[in-house]
Amino acid sequence: MPDGIRPIRKNQATRTELAVKFIDEASIDVIGGNGGNGSASFRREKFIPRGGPNGGDGGRGGSVWAVGDENINTLIDYRFTRKFVAPSGEHGMGSDCYGRAGKDIILRMPVGTIITDEKSGEVIADLSENGKKALVAAGGKGGLGNLHFKSPTNRAPRQFTLGEPGQARSLRLELKVLADVGLLGYPNAGKSTFITAVSNARPKIADYPFTTMSPHLGVVRIEQENSFVIADIPGLIEGAAEGAGLGHEFLRHLERTKLLLHIIDAMPFDGEDPIEKAHALVRELGKYSDTLLAKPRWVVVNKLDLVPAEDREALVKKLRDALCPDGRPFFAISAATREGTKEVVMAIAQFLDEQRRAERLKAEAERNPRFANTDEAAEEPAAETASEEAAGDKADSE
Repeated sequence: MPDGIRPIRKNQATRTELAVKFIDEASIDVIGGNGGNGSASFRREKFIPRGGPNGGDGGRGGSVWAVGDENINTLIDYRFTRKFVAPSGEHGMGSDCYGRAGKDIILRMPVGTIITDEKSGEVIADLSENGKKALVAAGGKGGLGNLHFKSPTNRAPRQFTLGEPGQARSLRLELKVLADVGLLGYPNAGKSTFITAVSNARPKIADYPFTTMSPHLGVVRIEQENSFVIADIPGLIEGAAEGAGLGHEFLRHLERTKLLLHIIDAMPFDGEDPIEKAHALVRELGKYSDTLLAKPRWVVVNKLDLVPAEDREALVKKLRDALCPDGRPFFAISAATREGTKEVVMAIAQFLDEQRRAERLKAEAERNPRFANTDEAAEEPAAETASEEAAGDKADSE
């Protein structure tokens, strides 16, 4: 909730209804305060008939700032209050009195919010960290008093300047959740059951498609100092890239992840071929974003508990051969019984540890060229694996 700003309460019932919804987009107008005008004033005291100029400067206008706040997870507040105007600075006065500056406005937004200027398309800020602060509308400078225009040839100046207007912008707010791992799959593939089994998230789970209507984040804690975040988004359907279903609206939330887990239903309730459905989803992913298609993607076959015991080995081999010809990681699990979930979690933790180590080495190499060779040696295997997986995904999408 923005500091010092009270939302316009149009309809309390409507607000209560929307409060439970996940809002990840909003448009707002922000206007910095105007600067105060300078003053044209002269010193007037008894026995001092020509005291000279003493007009003070105007105060600067208040600015509008955006701050990332980890305690906020939706942009719903900005659906009710869409215009934010910072106070203007006060005018300068005599006796060298400067005008008071306008108070800044702080807009608190979820961590992961990207702020874009709607007119120019410029990305103004990416609130990727808690407490990160960005100026979105600057207040105007205060005007100069006549004191500044005094000179040997002009001892009684009457000039002063007006305050500058505050900056005005129309902004687009777009929330992309920050997670290490993203879950990808069709509706009813068991993504919500999986995130419940391995993390502290408790999304709604039911035996019908589209149970998940908004992204859910879950923290998986391996030990005291080792954890990662998983994002579960609504399931995709064919045609999602063209706007069908719900998942396309939330695919942006996977763009910041380091790894995608492709959850596949081993026994689809509609009787369709899980292999063909998996290839179709990869094609949809490629239509939406080449960036997502190029991310490391592991295959996780779920609902093994529904497969007859005598058929499991043959089915798992068939799915592995068809879906992972490039050697990408493959897991067969039952999220409902938690069979195989620990192996997935430990493999993810190891992968992320290697990613973080490579990032640290890269940052060190940028600061100190002596570490460049070490960095290249550490990143070479990971780069090779990523390129192989991306090539395989590209072939699937085509």
